Amino acid sequence: MAVYSPLHTHPFAELDDGPYVYANPHVRAGLSLETVKWAFTSLGSVTPDVPDWHPLAWLSHALDSEIFAPGPAGPHDVNLLLHALNAVLLFWMLQRATGCVGRSAMVAALFALHPINVESVAWISERKNLLSMTFFLLALLAYGWYTRRPRAGRYLAVATMFALALMAKPQVVTFPFVLLLWDYWPLERVAFRASRFALRHNGAADKSGVTRTTESEPRPFRWLLLEKLPLFALAAASCVITVNSQLAVGGINEQFTLSARLENAIVSYARYVGKAFWPSNLSPFYPHPAGSLPAWQVGAALFVLIAISALALAFRQRRYFFVGWFWFLGTLVPMIGLLQVSRQAMADRYAYIPFIGLFLAVCWGASDLAEQWHLRPAFPRTAAIVVLVVLTEFTWRQIGYWGDNLALWEHALEVTQGNYLAENIVGSTLMDQGHADEALPHLVAATQMNPSDPSAYMAIGTYDQQHGDTRSAIDQYQRTITLTDHAVQKNLWLRSTAFARMGSAYWQLQEFQQARASFQKALEMNPQDGQVWLALGIVTAQAGDPRAATEAYSQALKIQPSDIGYLLLAQAFSEAGQSDRAEAARAEAQRHSRDFATAQRKVDAIFATPQRTVDAIFATPDKAAVPR
Repeated sequence: MAVYSPLHTHPFAELDDGPYVYANPHVRAGLSLETVKWAFTSLGSVTPDVPDWHPLAWLSHALDSEIFAPGPAGPHDVNLLLHALNAVLLFWMLQRATGCVGRSAMVAALFALHPINVESVAWISERKNLLSMTFFLLALLAYGWYTRRPRAGRYLAVATMFALALMAKPQVVTFPFVLLLWDYWPLERVAFRASRFALRHNGAADKSGVTRTTESEPRPFRWLLLEKLPLFALAAASCVITVNSQLAVGGINEQFTLSARLENAIVSYARYVGKAFWPSNLSPFYPHPAGSLPAWQVGAALFVLIAISALALAFRQRRYFFVGWFWFLGTLVPMIGLLQVSRQAMADRYAYIPFIGLFLAVCWGASDLAEQWHLRPAFPRTAAIVVLVVLTEFTWRQIGYWGDNLALWEHALEVTQGNYLAENIVGSTLMDQGHADEALPHLVAATQMNPSDPSAYMAIGTYDQQHGDTRSAIDQYQRTITLTDHAVQKNLWLRSTAFARMGSAYWQLQEFQQARASFQKALEMNPQDGQVWLALGIVTAQAGDPRAATEAYSQALKIQPSDIGYLLLAQAFSEAGQSDRAEAARAEAQRHSRDFATAQRKVDAIFATPQRTVDAIFATPDKAAVPR
């Protein structure tokens, strides 16, 4: 908890936290029946650019809005508490399954302090990762309870926890396979037929490093497989929902060939192993090589994976090695990129569950070696402390990067190559901070690295607009829209922002009809954007239609009441000849205002200086999400 304590003062992340949390109207509304209905029934377009079906994660974010004041501090604290809870549950689960306190504690400590897990904790949007892990561990605990005395009620508890884990994030679809590994070790529920293979296992049972905790008799593998069928059915249903939701918004990336995906998967597996033992050069985004990996690198990675797998089979009397290694390989399958979503090669957050397998194999293996070599207890204990101290230093440093969005993505540029997303976000962040000239080279670099990345062109459009080249800005916004025409649903958030900014550019040019049409397009995609409703009302009023302006202002005020909104509504009512309603709106403006005179001056300036209005309303666009 102390290591992660700086998170309390960290900001929202530039990536995803907008559509997931602070700019999501359903989440901001708090926990209600309407929010629950939305979380469970919206499939494929639950919110712009976020196609995933994970209702428990949405409800968790909504509960944050219900409990905490606006801002990231409360959600960060919840993420930290969930990570700490997961470490405790991991220790409890392993200790209950194996009877080993020290080894279980070391696995839990590695999990708690390994820097690759910083991303899952420091990124509020990754609440789904933490929640999914919580219910995954509870399901494993329930399974241990079930195996001690198999009963239908206990099996139902396992299935319920698994279903909840899937509703948090479908990464746990491999859970039934994990249970089959767990049956082999540490539960030792698998009954082998009489053979030389079985004799080797039976004769080496004392090398498993466990105290048998299950009271049920070993069963044939086929029986254990049939036992998991209801869980396989849940996993299959989750796969169908996930794939369909991604297909509905064009979330499946079809740009990479099968061979490119296979090569990346092989190399990524090896890179994950490397980061487990030396967690350096961590980044929130690793660009996909897209078939550019050299053959020697793919061959070397494949050799390493085959060699370790062969060792796991050859030394199968050390069952923990077999289980730990294939836990790692198997639980990574859904995220390894064989079915590619977005353009990342790998991700730190994907290691949250798989690395448990590596930690397990290493801790049990190191303890067995220490016993075999008759080392004094002080030696392995000292080694464990040194490892944890080193990991703590790495983790503390990684947490520091997440404390500043610009520092985080500048670090990503330092440790990765061809990172167009990092260039884009660094450029956009510098723009938001008023350093437009420093931002432009990063944005141009993003378009050069990935000419099909629409968000970089939108940021360049913002630069052009701020520097008075409004026609060029419109061209850049149009290019953003054109590049997303093939995947409209996937890019709703980005497209709605591009149309809104195009509307603001037309507004600056006093081309009110085009501005009005652009704002209307933006609202078709994101009707909960109160700022765009206000902008539509203003441009409609300037086009000479005060009645339509009152409708737009009214919509904006339903979403987000404000003194400026009510003053604009009062002015529109006055121009429409409805003086009584105008006075009522002014009274509401006074009721909502902390500084009525300042609010009135801002409204007067809106119609006098369109440029200042544009800057005020569209200064900080919400960052688009990256589907994951």
